Amino acid sequence: MIILDTQAWLWWVHDPSRLSARAVRAIREAELADGMLVSVISVWEIAIKSSLGKLELSMDMDAWFRQARAYPNLVVEPVSAHDAIASTRLPGEFHRDPADRIIVALSRRTGAALVTADKLIRDYPHVVTVW
Repeated sequence: MIILDTQAWLWWVHDPSRLSARAVRAIREAELADGMLVSVISVWEIAIKSSLGKLELSMDMDAWFRQARAYPNLVVEPVSAHDAIASTRLPGEFHRDPADRIIVALSRRTGAALVTADKLIRDYPHVVTVW
């Protein structure tokens, strides 16, 4: 089981060549085996950026979401109250982005590695990442 952060999910759907070879391998293995999670927070981030014109999708958000969630063994995980609370209590120093904090809390709760290109997350010693 792995978790895709928002950017990794977008790249997997639109341009997998932007992912590292290790990330692609982890995603392909997850599609065939244990599966992968995407936080509903990533859906929210994509919808917000799209509505503000900061992210151009090739179709409307509803159609994009139907297509993007259809990948094999992909589960869109709701935000639990536990993850919301845990995101405010991450150990050590971590940046303030609320979406990243919730995604990291999800990764910590599930014990699943987080696929991310985000250096701030990759440098955080309290979460396992793949890149």
